[in-house]
Amino acid sequence: MLDETLLDDGDLLAAADRDGALRVLATAGAQVRAALAAEHDLARVAADGRPRSVLVAGLGGSAVVGEVVAALAGEHSSVPVQRRRGGPLPGWVGPLDLVVAVSMSGRAPEPLRIAAEAGRRGARLVSVCRDGSPLAEVTRRTRGTLLAVPREPVPGAPPPGSRTGLWSLLAPVLLACAAADVLEVDTGELDAAARRLDEEAEACRPSSEAFVNPAKTLALELDGTVPVVLSDGDAAAGAAARAVSMLAVTARVPAVRGTLPDDAGDVVALFDGAFRPAADDVFADPFEDGPARPTLRLLLLADRRSEHRAAADRAGPVLEVAQHAGVRVSELAAEPGRPVERLAQLVARTDFAATYLALGSGLDPTRSPHLADLREVWAERGSGEAPR
Repeated sequence: MLDETLLDDGDLLAAADRDGALRVLATAGAQVRAALAAEHDLARVAADGRPRSVLVAGLGGSAVVGEVVAALAGEHSSVPVQRRRGGPLPGWVGPLDLVVAVSMSGRAPEPLRIAAEAGRRGARLVSVCRDGSPLAEVTRRTRGTLLAVPREPVPGAPPPGSRTGLWSLLAPVLLACAAADVLEVDTGELDAAARRLDEEAEACRPSSEAFVNPAKTLALELDGTVPVVLSDGDAAAGAAARAVSMLAVTARVPAVRGTLPDDAGDVVALFDGAFRPAADDVFADPFEDGPARPTLRLLLLADRRSEHRAAADRAGPVLEVAQHAGVRVSELAAEPGRPVERLAQLVARTDFAATYLALGSGLDPTRSPHLADLREVWAERGSGEAPR
């Protein structure tokens, strides 16, 4: 059970959050501004014109960058955008295609191998990583474009990892895709997204009590549940990918996701499965009967606040079925704005919620012993750096 006392005590939260995950999440807006202020050489990306296709390669916490870019491209982009976590570079990639390799450390094996192979095939290569890393060296050697990530984008704040530093990775990738005429994103939209991230950091700050803190409220709603994250809209789809990743790795909560309207049937089919809502029993004794089993919680992420309220929209029927089935729903809709602004609001809210859920459950949001074991096994087998 979530410790509500801890959530309402800023000092206890600070003590539990040993690596400062909440502080780093609060720097998301500053991460975007640092990327905008960096002297990235995007002229070569723009000079080569629009590519035939884009492949974004990332592993672990960096992998969600590809998910977000593909979601933002949506069905309206004339250039197909694919994401890849591992495996060999697809055979269709050649000189007409753009490969974007993303790794905060620049040491993740899969993006490194994909970048090297892209260079050998003469594909256009853009890498987002720390300078001086193996990925940076491969990029220079193959005459690609390096968009370096600063080690400390916010002086005085803990350095971000691949999970907490999402915007240090995502913002340069969005700039590169805009320069390649793949996405319609400009510096004004990213600056507005940075302001939206700042607003969410203020609303979700640790010193704010749970009843007025939207992220703490969401954490309490998700406690003891199996979340089903359903997205309505392209920006919401990117946020859903991030939410499922953060719930799994940060809060250790298994979650699944789907998009409207494609996955509506799969989602409502879960409502009478093993995690269906249990009938209320006023005589239930948690000490004799044990804790209640987890039940489904539908988390609806919507691109716009006004859209999912209408009865005729795509989410309306799913919400109606959920109500009849007794499935509880948490709804999060972005305020009006351009796509990256809406994405920023949804991502920030669920990032903070997942971190509060971890801390309130007595978990370290930045350290998983089993993930550490996986890294050790990978290293012993010579597989390189494990996901983070």
